[in-house]
Amino acid sequence: MKGLRQQSKGARVNEINTANWLEVLRERQLIPEDHLAVSVVGSVAHGWHNDQSDFDIYVVTSGESASPGRSSITMPLNPPHVRTEMFYVGDRRWEVTYWLDSQYEQMLAKVSRDEFNRGVAPVRVLAPREELALGRLEGCLVLLGAPWFEARRKQLAESAFRSFVVARSLGAADDCVEDALGQMDSGNLESATLSARAALGFAVDALLEGHGQYGSQSPKWRPNRFRAACPPALSFEDYWALEIMRGYDPEDPRPWINQVLTICQDISMRVEVS
Repeated sequence: MKGLRQQSKGARVNEINTANWLEVLRERQLIPEDHLAVSVVGSVAHGWHNDQSDFDIYVVTSGESASPGRSSITMPLNPPHVRTEMFYVGDRRWEVTYWLDSQYEQMLAKVSRDEFNRGVAPVRVLAPREELALGRLEGCLVLLGAPWFEARRKQLAESAFRSFVVARSLGAADDCVEDALGQMDSGNLESATLSARAALGFAVDALLEGHGQYGSQSPKWRPNRFRAACPPALSFEDYWALEIMRGYDPEDPRPWINQVLTICQDISMRVEVS
């Protein structure tokens, strides 16, 4: 514990090994006896963190245990919540979220192949935190419970999770493209610009999700996800030029808007949903 406190200011997370992570959690009695898996998630797990980043931990258990120090977050699951506990080590904020194994089973059932083939509307399948939890199965740092992760990752790969999130993002992109076209036709170029920017974000998210880079709820990490996916359909340089609106002329925004919409439509045709 002392060593972790000394590293808390300015230290890079890759200098903190698994034993250090577990030492902090066990010292605070934050790993229940019935735990099945413990992982570090979020930017830290990907190496995208900085010295101000929070440490986010997921703990999966077989049963629910009451704790007066934990907050509750409502979820569309049974039970209808997850518990969280927050604390600080030095200046670093830690947040531990407790999931039940049965809740993962429910989330995976929502994105089964049968559900996708049944034509369930993608936008209504998962709550943002559910989507985040499933997407983090792959991009996390496993501290305990490697067999649990192996089994759940296999289930995720066999599910329609990817198809659901790609379809959701493509649908949102198409809606924004239609908005932008209508707004341009009516001469509302300011709104058309905003709709085009929104379309670009959704289309790029669909492209990255198609390559297994999930996490569209956090647009701030989109460039990092793009570099990790390295999609052949669009170079990072071309994507970034559009993201920062390079070449946008406020006196004549139509060329930029049309360029963005063309790329969004091209991505829509290239990304496979199923």
